[in-house]
Amino acid sequence: MELMQKHYRLNIVKHPFMRPVTRVLCLALIVIGLYLPSHVSSDTPTWDLETWAIPFDYSSPTQAIKYQPLDTASKKWRICASYPHLKDSYWLSVNYGMVEEAKRLGVALQVVEAGGYPNLQRQINQITACSANSTDILIVGTVSFDGLSETILQITENIPVVSVVNDIADPGIAAKVGVSWTTMSQIIGQHLAKLHPIGSPTIKVAWFPGPETSGWVPFVEKGFRSALRKSSAEIVVTKYGDTGKEIQLILIEEALEERPDIDIIVGSAVTAEAAVSVLRDQQLTEQIHILADYYTHAVYRGIKRNRIIAAPTDFPVMQGRMGIEQAVRVLEGKLIVKHAGPAIKLVDIHNVDEIGSSESLAPAMFTPTFIVK
Repeated sequence: MELMQKHYRLNIVKHPFMRPVTRVLCLALIVIGLYLPSHVSSDTPTWDLETWAIPFDYSSPTQAIKYQPLDTASKKWRICASYPHLKDSYWLSVNYGMVEEAKRLGVALQVVEAGGYPNLQRQINQITACSANSTDILIVGTVSFDGLSETILQITENIPVVSVVNDIADPGIAAKVGVSWTTMSQIIGQHLAKLHPIGSPTIKVAWFPGPETSGWVPFVEKGFRSALRKSSAEIVVTKYGDTGKEIQLILIEEALEERPDIDIIVGSAVTAEAAVSVLRDQQLTEQIHILADYYTHAVYRGIKRNRIIAAPTDFPVMQGRMGIEQAVRVLEGKLIVKHAGPAIKLVDIHNVDEIGSSESLAPAMFTPTFIVK
């Protein structure tokens, strides 16, 4: 779950001075929602999206919109996209969405990836090279919320920058595509609370939020822990670490050794995937349950096989598509919505086939693609 979210206190929009402004913003969003599908004549299907009353502020009111994507780009723009890594299928799905949208719009795409969240300097070097290499615009899924700020400001002297998936400090950013990861983890926490409400027998939770030093873990922690206040769940062990599968395997084994009384494991999609294997090997599949706080191919298979209870999807394929489409709009002066993302949905055994994989998961045969000419 490679995301970093920026949140502001909700009392900003409750301040008497802000109330009229907020009302105007919300009205504007409603107008946008009505405007988009009718104003543009297009054979391209509309996208069901969510946008925020105050762009880049995930705590501001949201508005559902029908978004009409462009039919084509006006020229073969050159886009560089930088990812934190391609180690799991989440970013592979983002990659697929970008590749497909680049082909559909008729633009060129170059992809670079930093190899993991500890590699801030590598990402800085990569995006600096991208911006100096005849690129028209940079799309960045950052490894750090504010670690790229100085570099971004330097880059935007020459080309615009669009943020995708992982939140980033605002300065220099022309548009953002993403969802609130406080909401993502809150949704899975609420599902756990629904299964084990206050007053029911206490259940013991092993919690795997992600890398402790990352910019996004505090928001994941906030959402999940706040949701558990309405449950009988107790977090008895917390293990921080990179979302690589090998590291998560080790952390899960450590947690089980420290607390053999665990009832449920909750963490990233990679945690969930690793937990399926560990519990099978230790013959604990029936005793310990698993929840994931985001959705990947492995989580999809786990839900289908009743090995994972549920996970929220933020539709990474769609976010990849949106990143390319928004980048083209920025370049062509056609940007209407500065900040939008798919509406989050919870996936479990009851709707896994209905929600399926079309805008959440790359096709099984898709492999990382770094160049679209």
